[in-house]
Amino acid sequence: MAENDVIAATKESLWYIDNYVLIRDYYDRTVSRIAARCIRQGNIAVEDYPFYPYIIDVLEELCETGDYILEHKELHPFVEKKIKGGISALEKNLDLYKQELIRNSSVDMAAKKAADLADAKDAFSGFTDQADNPTKGAGQSIDDVVAKLMAEQEKLIQKKEESDE
Repeated sequence: MAENDVIAATKESLWYIDNYVLIRDYYDRTVSRIAARCIRQGNIAVEDYPFYPYIIDVLEELCETGDYILEHKELHPFVEKKIKGGISALEKNLDLYKQELIRNSSVDMAAKKAADLADAKDAFSGFTDQADNPTKGAGQSIDDVVAKLMAEQEKLIQKKEESDE
């Protein structure tokens, strides 16, 4: 293909730009709405909202649509006209959305992380007995410290009683 050949944007491919703008606005409004609902429901965390995975689904679609636009160079001149800041703004915002998607991974991904953490704790619990008592280890356990303090207190009481007699 010669350098002067230009790939024409199709009606279908131009739809992605409009769809990106719509999804971006919809995502922002949805997050705001759900955050308000969480406050009204006793200030619960957004992650505890029953329909939280839907937010992630919208965010994932937003990222996929943005990637499509970036991959299709024939759309870039239209992005400059439709999105304030053009391609550089799209890339910057898309990067932020992708970071958000990674931070708020799906429930399945979070469960996998929790399972991995549990497996790691199981694997390392055989090396020390800190799993049962976190105060044991390099120093004394809390039981040992309390017993020592109680013994010292008892000695002080006995000395006082002997000196009073």
